[in-house]
Amino acid sequence: MATFTLVPGADGRAWFWHRLVPELRARGHDAITMDLPDEPSAGLDELADAVVAAVTAAFEEGGERASTPLVLVAQSLAGFSAPLVCERLPVPVSELVLLNAMVPVPGETAGQWWENIGQAEARSAYAAATGRGAVPAFDLRVDFFHDVPPEVTQEALSVGASAPPAALFEQPWPLKEWPDVPTRFLQGRDDRFFPLEFQRRVVRERLGLEVEEIPGGHLAALSRPRDLADHLLRSAATRS
Repeated sequence: MATFTLVPGADGRAWFWHRLVPELRARGHDAITMDLPDEPSAGLDELADAVVAAVTAAFEEGGERASTPLVLVAQSLAGFSAPLVCERLPVPVSELVLLNAMVPVPGETAGQWWENIGQAEARSAYAAATGRGAVPAFDLRVDFFHDVPPEVTQEALSVGASAPPAALFEQPWPLKEWPDVPTRFLQGRDDRFFPLEFQRRVVRERLGLEVEEIPGGHLAALSRPRDLADHLLRSAATRS
Protein backbone atom coordinates (compact mmCIF):
# COMPACT_ATOMS: atom_id res chain seq x y z
CA MET A 1 0.00 0.00 0.00
CA ALA A 2 1.11 3.58 -0.72
CA THR A 3 -0.38 6.98 0.00
CA PHE A 4 -0.55 9.25 -3.04
CA THR A 5 -0.54 12.99 -2.44
CA LEU A 6 -2.07 14.47 -5.59
CA VAL A 7 -1.20 18.11 -6.35
CA PRO A 8 -3.31 19.80 -9.06
CA GLY A 9 -1.91 22.08 -11.74
CA ALA A 10 -3.03 25.55 -12.80
CA ASP A 11 -6.70 24.87 -12.00
CA GLY A 12 -5.79 24.30 -8.36
CA ARG A 13 -8.83 22.16 -7.47
CA ALA A 14 -8.82 18.81 -5.71
CA TRP A 15 -11.70 17.98 -8.09
CA PHE A 16 -9.14 17.40 -10.85
CA TRP A 17 -8.30 14.04 -9.26
CA HIS A 18 -11.85 12.84 -8.62
CA ARG A 19 -11.70 10.10 -11.29
CA LEU A 20 -8.23 8.88 -10.29
CA VAL A 21 -8.77 8.57 -6.53
CA PRO A 22 -11.34 5.70 -6.79
CA GLU A 23 -8.99 3.83 -9.12
CA LEU A 24 -6.14 4.04 -6.61
CA ARG A 25 -8.34 3.07 -3.69
CA ALA A 26 -9.82 0.14 -5.59
CA ARG A 27 -6.25 -1.17 -5.89
CA GLY A 28 -5.70 -0.95 -2.14
CA HIS A 29 -3.93 2.41 -1.94
CA ASP A 30 -4.83 5.74 -0.36
CA ALA A 31 -4.93 9.29 -1.74
CA ILE A 32 -4.73 12.81 -0.33
CA THR A 33 -6.05 15.74 -2.34
CA MET A 34 -6.32 19.46 -1.64
CA ASP A 35 -7.51 22.76 -3.10
CA LEU A 36 -4.66 25.21 -3.63
CA PRO A 37 -4.76 28.92 -2.73
CA ASP A 38 -6.11 31.10 -5.55
CA GLU A 39 -5.36 34.56 -4.18
CA PRO A 40 -3.39 36.58 -6.78
CA SER A 41 -0.57 37.12 -4.27
CA ALA A 42 -0.13 33.42 -3.43
CA GLY A 43 3.32 32.22 -4.41
CA LEU A 44 5.25 28.97 -4.36
CA ASP A 45 5.55 29.01 -0.57
CA GLU A 46 1.80 29.31 -0.09
CA LEU A 47 1.09 26.47 -2.52
CA ALA A 48 3.70 24.23 -0.96
CA ASP A 49 2.39 24.99 2.52
CA ALA A 50 -1.17 24.06 1.44
CA VAL A 51 0.07 20.64 0.34
CA VAL A 52 2.06 20.16 3.54
CA ALA A 53 -0.99 21.09 5.62
CA ALA A 54 -3.16 18.55 3.80
CA VAL A 55 -0.61 15.77 4.26
CA THR A 56 0.01 16.64 7.90
CA ALA A 57 -3.70 16.61 8.68
CA ALA A 58 -4.19 13.29 6.91
CA PHE A 59 -1.30 11.61 8.71
CA GLU A 60 -2.41 12.97 12.08
CA GLU A 61 -5.64 11.03 11.60
CA GLY A 62 -3.55 7.88 11.92
CA GLY A 63 -4.62 4.64 10.32
CA GLU A 64 -2.59 2.61 7.87
CA ARG A 65 -1.36 5.60 5.86
CA ALA A 66 0.95 6.61 8.73
CA SER A 67 3.21 3.65 7.92
CA THR A 68 2.92 3.58 4.13
CA PRO A 69 5.26 5.04 1.49
CA LEU A 70 4.29 8.57 0.48
CA VAL A 71 4.21 9.28 -3.25
CA LEU A 72 3.92 12.90 -4.35
CA VAL A 73 2.26 13.42 -7.76
CA ALA A 74 2.54 16.84 -9.44
CA GLN A 75 0.37 17.82 -12.41
CA SER A 76 1.64 20.39 -14.95
CA LEU A 77 2.31 23.73 -13.17
CA ALA A 78 2.76 21.85 -9.88
CA GLY A 79 6.19 20.89 -11.18
CA PHE A 80 7.27 24.26 -9.78
CA SER A 81 5.81 23.84 -6.28
CA ALA A 82 6.00 20.09 -5.56
CA PRO A 83 9.82 19.98 -5.21
CA LEU A 84 9.49 22.52 -2.36
CA VAL A 85 7.01 20.20 -0.66
CA CYS A 86 9.58 17.41 -0.48
CA GLU A 87 11.70 19.45 1.92
CA ARG A 88 8.80 20.50 4.18
CA LEU A 89 6.78 17.37 4.83
CA PRO A 90 6.84 15.75 8.27
CA VAL A 91 7.35 12.35 6.60
CA PRO A 92 9.85 11.42 3.86
CA VAL A 93 8.71 11.34 0.25
CA SER A 94 9.35 7.92 -1.24
CA GLU A 95 8.88 9.14 -4.79
CA LEU A 96 8.09 12.31 -6.71
CA VAL A 97 6.06 11.70 -9.87
CA LEU A 98 5.83 14.52 -12.39
CA LEU A 99 2.76 14.26 -14.62
CA ASN A 100 2.78 16.28 -17.87
CA ALA A 101 4.71 18.75 -15.76
CA MET A 102 6.80 21.89 -16.05
CA VAL A 103 10.40 21.32 -14.94
CA PRO A 104 12.09 24.44 -13.57
CA VAL A 105 15.75 25.27 -13.10
CA PRO A 106 17.13 27.39 -10.25
CA GLY A 107 16.19 31.05 -10.55
CA GLU A 108 13.70 30.55 -13.38
CA THR A 109 10.16 31.89 -13.04
CA ALA A 110 7.11 30.08 -14.35
CA GLY A 111 6.61 33.10 -16.60
CA GLN A 112 10.05 32.70 -18.17
CA TRP A 113 9.77 28.93 -18.56
CA TRP A 114 7.67 29.00 -21.73
CA GLU A 115 10.11 31.00 -23.82
CA ASN A 116 13.20 29.46 -22.26
CA ILE A 117 12.29 25.97 -23.46
CA GLY A 118 10.34 26.85 -26.63
CA GLN A 119 6.87 25.63 -25.63
CA ALA A 120 4.97 27.74 -28.17
CA GLU A 121 7.06 26.49 -31.08
CA ALA A 122 6.72 22.89 -29.92
CA ARG A 123 2.93 23.23 -29.59
CA SER A 124 2.65 24.73 -33.10
CA ALA A 125 4.91 22.11 -34.66
CA TYR A 126 2.93 19.29 -33.05
CA ALA A 127 -0.35 20.74 -34.30
CA ALA A 128 0.99 20.89 -37.84
CA ALA A 129 2.43 17.37 -37.64
CA THR A 130 -0.91 15.95 -36.49
CA GLY A 131 -2.88 17.63 -39.28
CA ARG A 132 -4.45 20.44 -37.27
CA GLY A 133 -2.76 23.18 -39.25
CA ALA A 134 -1.97 26.58 -37.82
CA VAL A 135 -2.68 26.81 -34.11
CA PRO A 136 -5.06 29.57 -32.97
CA ALA A 137 -4.99 31.17 -29.55
CA PHE A 138 -5.05 28.75 -26.65
CA ASP A 139 -8.40 27.01 -26.31
CA LEU A 140 -9.26 24.98 -23.20
CA ARG A 141 -11.40 22.49 -25.08
CA VAL A 142 -8.93 21.98 -27.93
CA ASP A 143 -5.67 21.96 -25.97
CA PHE A 144 -6.75 20.37 -22.69
CA PHE A 145 -10.13 18.62 -22.97
CA HIS A 146 -9.92 17.09 -26.45
CA ASP A 147 -9.86 13.52 -25.06
CA VAL A 148 -11.87 14.06 -21.86
CA PRO A 149 -15.43 12.62 -21.79
CA PRO A 150 -17.99 15.34 -22.68
CA GLU A 151 -19.84 15.06 -19.37
CA VAL A 152 -16.58 15.50 -17.42
CA THR A 153 -15.61 18.46 -19.58
CA GLN A 154 -19.00 20.04 -18.97
CA GLU A 155 -18.64 19.61 -15.23
CA ALA A 156 -15.11 21.05 -15.27
CA LEU A 157 -16.12 24.12 -17.24
CA SER A 158 -19.46 24.71 -15.54
CA VAL A 159 -17.79 26.69 -12.77
CA GLY A 160 -15.77 28.75 -15.24
CA ALA A 161 -12.09 28.68 -16.01
CA SER A 162 -9.81 29.04 -13.00
CA ALA A 163 -6.53 30.93 -13.29
CA PRO A 164 -3.50 30.29 -11.09
CA PRO A 165 -2.20 33.08 -8.83
CA ALA A 166 -0.35 35.74 -10.81
CA ALA A 167 2.48 35.75 -8.27
CA LEU A 168 3.41 32.20 -9.29
CA PHE A 169 4.65 33.41 -12.66
CA GLU A 170 6.88 36.12 -11.19
CA GLN A 171 8.69 34.24 -8.43
CA PRO A 172 12.09 32.68 -9.26
CA TRP A 173 12.29 28.99 -8.43
CA PRO A 174 14.07 29.10 -5.06
CA LEU A 175 15.81 25.73 -4.84
CA LYS A 176 19.49 25.43 -5.71
CA GLU A 177 19.02 21.93 -7.07
CA TRP A 178 16.40 19.23 -7.55
CA PRO A 179 15.47 17.52 -4.26
CA ASP A 180 17.23 14.27 -3.43
CA VAL A 181 14.09 12.20 -3.97
CA PRO A 182 13.57 9.41 -6.53
CA THR A 183 11.78 11.09 -9.44
CA ARG A 184 9.72 9.73 -12.32
CA PHE A 185 8.18 11.62 -15.22
CA LEU A 186 4.91 10.46 -16.82
CA GLN A 187 3.98 12.14 -20.09
CA GLY A 188 0.81 11.75 -22.15
CA ARG A 189 1.50 10.69 -25.73
CA ASP A 190 -1.40 12.83 -26.98
CA ASP A 191 -0.65 15.96 -24.98
CA ARG A 192 -1.25 18.92 -27.32
CA PHE A 193 -0.02 21.52 -24.86
CA PHE A 194 3.30 19.92 -23.87
CA PRO A 195 3.97 17.50 -26.75
CA LEU A 196 5.69 14.22 -25.96
CA GLU A 197 8.90 14.74 -27.95
CA PHE A 198 9.24 18.25 -26.58
CA GLN A 199 9.00 16.90 -23.05
CA ARG A 200 11.51 14.15 -23.80
CA ARG A 201 14.07 16.84 -24.65
CA VAL A 202 13.29 19.10 -21.69
CA VAL A 203 13.30 16.27 -19.14
CA ARG A 204 16.58 14.86 -20.44
CA GLU A 205 18.24 18.27 -20.36
CA ARG A 206 16.94 19.37 -16.98
CA LEU A 207 16.61 16.16 -14.97
CA GLY A 208 18.69 13.62 -16.88
CA LEU A 209 15.66 11.32 -17.00
CA GLU A 210 13.69 9.54 -19.69
CA VAL A 211 9.95 10.16 -19.70
CA GLU A 212 7.52 7.27 -19.28
CA GLU A 213 4.95 7.50 -22.07
CA ILE A 214 1.33 7.06 -20.97
CA PRO A 215 -1.99 7.13 -22.84
CA GLY A 216 -3.97 10.36 -22.99
CA GLY A 217 -3.49 14.08 -23.29
CA HIS A 218 -2.62 16.84 -20.84
CA LEU A 219 -5.46 15.97 -18.43
CA ALA A 220 -4.84 12.23 -18.17
CA ALA A 221 -6.34 12.09 -14.68
CA LEU A 222 -9.67 13.09 -16.22
CA SER A 223 -9.43 11.30 -19.58
CA ARG A 224 -7.63 8.04 -18.70
CA PRO A 225 -7.76 7.56 -14.91
CA ARG A 226 -7.54 3.78 -15.04
CA ASP A 227 -4.47 3.82 -17.28
CA LEU A 228 -2.89 6.52 -15.15
CA ALA A 229 -3.44 4.51 -11.97
CA ASP A 230 -1.78 1.50 -13.60
CA HIS A 231 1.30 3.55 -14.49
CA LEU A 232 1.51 5.16 -11.07
CA LEU A 233 1.61 1.72 -9.51
CA ARG A 234 4.55 0.56 -11.64
CA SER A 235 6.92 1.76 -8.98
CA ALA A 236 8.95 0.19 -6.22
CA ALA A 237 7.47 2.72 -3.80
CA THR A 238 3.97 1.31 -4.30
CA ARG A 239 5.12 -2.27 -3.81
CA SER A 240 6.89 -1.74 -0.50
